[in-house]
Amino acid sequence: MLRAMPEYPDITVYIERLDALLTGQILEGVRLPDPFLLRTADPPVDVLEGRLVSGFGRIGKRIFCAFEDELYLVIHLMIAGRLHWKSSRVPIPRRGGLAALDFAHGSILMTESATRRQASWHVVEGRADLLAFNRGGLEVFEASPADFKEALKRESHTLKRALTDPRLLSGIGNAYSDEILHRARLSPLALTGALDDGEISRLFAATKEVLAEWTDRLRAEVGEGFPAKVTAFRPEMAVHGRYGKPCPTCGSAVQRIRYASRETDYCPLCQTGGRLLADRSLSRLLKKDWPRTLEELEGGGEGG
Repeated sequence: MLRAMPEYPDITVYIERLDALLTGQILEGVRLPDPFLLRTADPPVDVLEGRLVSGFGRIGKRIFCAFEDELYLVIHLMIAGRLHWKSSRVPIPRRGGLAALDFAHGSILMTESATRRQASWHVVEGRADLLAFNRGGLEVFEASPADFKEALKRESHTLKRALTDPRLLSGIGNAYSDEILHRARLSPLALTGALDDGEISRLFAATKEVLAEWTDRLRAEVGEGFPAKVTAFRPEMAVHGRYGKPCPTCGSAVQRIRYASRETDYCPLCQTGGRLLADRSLSRLLKKDWPRTLEELEGGGEGG
């Protein structure tokens, strides 16, 4: 299965199912065969054992589990990390298995299907330390049109970068930014400073529509179960991951542009007036505006 970093719709459904299964339950044990997963030492992870889970939430693309006494486990799945609901104390897979949280009626397994370990856990105490993970990006469903415009215009970026920058907007990554821009009929290389009020309004509406529609779609797919197919490559998408296939709106072949290890998919007729965006144009425009590595991404791009 193709992998990509879980974004707002995936994370929201994860949280809803975790809440339904585990809020009000006691964490009986933590198994951590891969110590690199845990990036904090104080408080120690075993301080969570025997404590009541009080709820789950999201900060950017991170999931947090709240425990009594203001203790928090902050989980960042990165690109290849996934959560699984299994029978209690099920063995952790030797290949790709990172950790398990054991409860009386089941266990949450965390896996990562990549040779390079990038997913992480942080254990923190107090609301202030939890909020330190907030990169400052706007929550679009809590924002007014004026808030959205201010966030978008705060810095000069391409729309692709602005949508995926966690300092500007929260929870959006590579896949859903493609879908949002297609819905808004805007080029991924359009500059934020050049947008007029009508285009900004269209982008704001498209952002909320796409995220809400896909959250509802994934919620219906999971039902009372637990997310099992968390991927950003779905055949029902309009453009993302659909290079060469027909645009569902106009029938034109979906095109792509690549920069470093990233790919952007778009419809030339719907979004760029029929003009193809050459990779060299992307490189020129984004030379200083797009992360080349995952580490740079974490410093100011999709990782938030």
